[in-house]
Amino acid sequence: MQPKSQLAGIGFGLLAYGIWGFFPLFFRQLSHISPMDVLSNRAVWAFVFVGILLTLRGSWGKVLAVFCTPRQFAMLALAALLVGSNWLMFLWAVAHEQVVASSLGYFLTPLVNVLLGLVVLKEKLNRLEWISVGLAVAGLANEVISLGSLPWVSLFLAATFGTYGLVRKQVPVDALSGLWLETLAMLPVCGIYALWMAQSGHMVFAAQDTSTAAWLVGAGIITALPLMAFAAATQRLDLATVGMLMYINPTMQFATAIWIFGEPLQMARLVSFGLIWLGLGFFSLSMWQKLHRAGAS
Repeated sequence: MQPKSQLAGIGFGLLAYGIWGFFPLFFRQLSHISPMDVLSNRAVWAFVFVGILLTLRGSWGKVLAVFCTPRQFAMLALAALLVGSNWLMFLWAVAHEQVVASSLGYFLTPLVNVLLGLVVLKEKLNRLEWISVGLAVAGLANEVISLGSLPWVSLFLAATFGTYGLVRKQVPVDALSGLWLETLAMLPVCGIYALWMAQSGHMVFAAQDTSTAAWLVGAGIITALPLMAFAAATQRLDLATVGMLMYINPTMQFATAIWIFGEPLQMARLVSFGLIWLGLGFFSLSMWQKLHRAGAS
């Protein structure tokens, strides 16, 4: 791998995960709007923006190929349901000062992927991966004991995004075409919601002021940009490097929640994070060992 290409890949990776980590600050500007309203606008404007990019790049052939394969389109529709639900819960968490919980969910996602590989793909876990899963379970148990209930926000975000990754991995479509098709699948739900709200006099796609309209349009654009940067990073970097960069997003969310939004962090919750962070350390070590052995063989 050429040093310049690797350096560019790290730059693209930092850009992608940096934008994703910046999401709580961005979407806090829309916290005065219903999360479902924001989701609907985000889907529509992402659909429009990605459609323009596909036209400029002349990539519509890849999209048409999916329409000719009903199974692939059905899988992308399922992926749209999962990622749309994930977006909606994240928007709710930002609006209701639950960004610490959302960051915990995204820290848990790699470990959810390990469990999905075990249960769905019948993959075998090595010793380090079992330790990482055990530490994550211990962290969640501590959350249940300290909070007195399941951390639903964190679990929902981790489960939907982890399952989305599993489904999306089985559809051989590039990130940009996939996002356009996923937002296309979201449009009927968003349209039905908008018509339902219109009956009570609420216009989902009519912003209250120019500033809000700009933020809503920007929500669609900012959805596509990190995906493009992420795709560029994965073309230039090995999986171990991409995997380590992945923790930038929830780390930024965690820091934003504590130091900018001023959300409380009880000692019991810090213990939960500590256990999960330790589990991620074992998971990362396992991933590095696998790639090292694959490179040596």
